[in-house]
Amino acid sequence: MKTYIQPSPDKWEEICRKRAVDESGLQEKVGSILSLVRNDGDKALLDMAVRFDRVKEGLLQQINPDCPLKVTEEEFAAAQGKVAPEVKAAIAKAKDNIESFHTRQKACDYSVETVPGVVCSYKRVPIRRVGLYIPGGTAPLFSTVLMLAVPAQIAGCPDVILCTPPRADGSVDEHILYTAKLCGITTVYKCGGAGAIAAMAYGTESITKRDKIFGPGNHFVMKAKQMVQGDGVAIDMPAGPSEVMVLADETAVPAFVAADLLSQAEHGVNSQAVLVCTSEGIAKAVQAEIDRQLRVLPRQELLLKSLEGSFMCVLKDRDDMLSFAETYAPEHLILSVDDPSELASRVYRAGSVFLGNYSPESAGDYASGTNHTLPTSSWARSFSGVGVESFCRHISFQGLSPEGLRGLSDTIRTMADAEGLAAHSAAVTVRLSSLEEACPE
Repeated sequence: MKTYIQPSPDKWEEICRKRAVDESGLQEKVGSILSLVRNDGDKALLDMAVRFDRVKEGLLQQINPDCPLKVTEEEFAAAQGKVAPEVKAAIAKAKDNIESFHTRQKACDYSVETVPGVVCSYKRVPIRRVGLYIPGGTAPLFSTVLMLAVPAQIAGCPDVILCTPPRADGSVDEHILYTAKLCGITTVYKCGGAGAIAAMAYGTESITKRDKIFGPGNHFVMKAKQMVQGDGVAIDMPAGPSEVMVLADETAVPAFVAADLLSQAEHGVNSQAVLVCTSEGIAKAVQAEIDRQLRVLPRQELLLKSLEGSFMCVLKDRDDMLSFAETYAPEHLILSVDDPSELASRVYRAGSVFLGNYSPESAGDYASGTNHTLPTSSWARSFSGVGVESFCRHISFQGLSPEGLRGLSDTIRTMADAEGLAAHSAAVTVRLSSLEEACPE
């Protein structure tokens, strides 16, 4: 990993600039997929299953003649028996913790009388039609099913579907199906990539259009989400490759730090793992541990490519480390320092923060209870991670009695007249006239 020694603050922005992903031609390719699904619906998705997922032509139609893209009850039942008991127990424990944390996010509706006769209220309502995307491939992320389905369930979303790519034999990963059913999701479709995003954004013969789309994915999926957002479809957040930053002082354990950096690098070749520490000795010790641990890990080619784009940075003290972290705005921020709570109290730009040597990022990824769907690419400066609020909208209400209208009328009309909006003013005047006719003083 490249190491920067005491770089001056005016160089921090450049150092923190995230590794650019080559998107040449990406928009055109994704746009073509979106158009195909928009125009040809289910047929386009079935063709893409053959083309991209290597499913034999006609196989999905054989599995479910009535709705080839939809997972059948028989497939759900079969999945229940394929998941190992210890994995079921782990999923259940993680689900309990995620529910416990997210249930506290339920805000109360409220009502206030701003002036006599004017009552304003605020009500939270669930988003009606939600679509979840779960990647498949070599690492089917059934943990993300928990992270999205649990808060959707707590929010009370009445119509939740899930899209995930099929395997070559036409099946869906059993862990994804098991977890979905456990979370109350019984409608799962076999489609992946940008095509799945298009289906949820525009609708097909089988898949009804969604109000909001959630979930991670590769650069095709991310670009598709950005593009459908331009068509008025809400998405959870802009996102890019995953990232972690570890702040480490002399109290950090190099083996722990190295393990966290490697666990993040494992996500993909464009993932970035960053160490910020207070001495060259810490950096060298962590690098030695990375070299040692790397030798016994699988996916080495992927890990090495990810580490090529990662770096270490040595700064003089914890205040500089924090300032550097705020410049970077990491998705995951691990505080392997003395008194991590004090440092955490000064963090403003991070997706999720991990306190102390015994808080690995993988705890948040799976089972601590917090959500792992987080803003990347410095979006933590302005976006939050997914929570119950992400699955809700808020509606404001106001009711004015005749007394309330009279009391507020001068304020409304004065402001409307000052803005030159005569009809706004007249909407009050006509009501006052009606009140005077009905109850002349």
